[in-house]
Amino acid sequence: MINKISNAWICSVKKNSITPVFGDLILSNGKIKEIRKKNWEDYLNSKTKVEKNSYDAKGKVITIPNVNFHEHIYSRLSKGLPISGPTNNFINILKNLWWKLDYALDHEMTKASAEMAAVESIKNGVTYIFDHHASPRNTIGSLDVIGDELRKRNLNGVLAFETSDRNGELLKTESIIENCSRIDQDDPNIKYLFGLHASFTLHNDTLKTVSDFINDYDLGIHIHLCEDPADRKVSNDKFGNLPLTRLTKYNLLNDKSIVSHAIHLTKSEYKKIYEHGSAIAFNPDSNLNNSVGIPDFKNIPKEQTMLCGTDGMHANPAKTLKTFFLLMRHSKLSSDEAFERVIKTYFNQINFVKKFFSDFSSLNKNDKADFIIWDYVPPTPFNKNNFWGHYIYGILESQVSSTVKDGKFLMKDKKLVGINETEIQKEIYKQGKRLFKEFKKL
Repeated sequence: MINKISNAWICSVKKNSITPVFGDLILSNGKIKEIRKKNWEDYLNSKTKVEKNSYDAKGKVITIPNVNFHEHIYSRLSKGLPISGPTNNFINILKNLWWKLDYALDHEMTKASAEMAAVESIKNGVTYIFDHHASPRNTIGSLDVIGDELRKRNLNGVLAFETSDRNGELLKTESIIENCSRIDQDDPNIKYLFGLHASFTLHNDTLKTVSDFINDYDLGIHIHLCEDPADRKVSNDKFGNLPLTRLTKYNLLNDKSIVSHAIHLTKSEYKKIYEHGSAIAFNPDSNLNNSVGIPDFKNIPKEQTMLCGTDGMHANPAKTLKTFFLLMRHSKLSSDEAFERVIKTYFNQINFVKKFFSDFSSLNKNDKADFIIWDYVPPTPFNKNNFWGHYIYGILESQVSSTVKDGKFLMKDKKLVGINETEIQKEIYKQGKRLFKEFKKL
């Protein structure tokens, strides 16, 4: 059992500020017992000492864990699938890839997907995952399958099943049941949101049913919002209202809700999301891949809670944050404004995840010993005034070296701990091959 992380730059969070401190983290019973400050210059001029039950970080940077606020674990077996039919626009991508894939999934395939996602997440320092699941022909119990895999790997999850009317009344009803059945579960590691696909595949009566439930039980929703212009057009044509108007009409937005993507919105619509206290999860890699565009960042209130997701493209929300920064600069936001929004997003994630896990670590004394060690040793002085320059241009360009949860290594020096990745990969391939065959039939 490791009880000390020595010679690290410890980046504790205090009052929306980060002041890197060089020293040792003293661990006890899965918590941070003490932070012992040391002199960086003395370390540079000293010889390394090997201590029992101690891990030498060798000058690397320690931060809070990464959080993925919009995952699609079910997408993990999508690589190389034999897609037939056009993929020339967003709706066709959904019809000919994603809606076939999720329709083919069974619990064994979902389990393999969750195993794969858990391993990828640990490698990227992600120990908290907000997942948005879909397996419409095998709905009931699917969130348990994912939750069991996350627990096994000592990861935390906020799970949701995608409710949609696109597959008919019976499967829609099952998806509502899968979401509603979670309300009485009291699990310290797994929490839930009510999952919805997108406005353009949800009937008014479905939104009303969900609204009644979440408002009775004080739940948030997890939904795709205006990822593509089609969401606006189809919603307006079929239901007589734009997507955001429908969500507010049925009182579906609150301060626990996540609207993912939120690209094709007006300035007044962004303001309305902010006024309802809901968070926007940005997924730029997926948006660029699907050619659906990026938001007009200047229309988004600076006070808006922004979070980073991956949309199942990968398991690295730190990469998302860097891409967020670069796209803001590409969109002609000043360097100062782009920095300001990234910094706010960093603290947004802490505030939002604490709505579900109040003990989320800020890397302070008595906090949970949950953190990541980056493969980054600051090449220049490192302090409160220049932390963000190091973070955006150095840390985010580096790999995660070690992932620690509850004081235990999940990954140590880029090697998984207690996980036989080779055996997991064998099972993943077996299920991937099954999915490949099922997918071809659809």
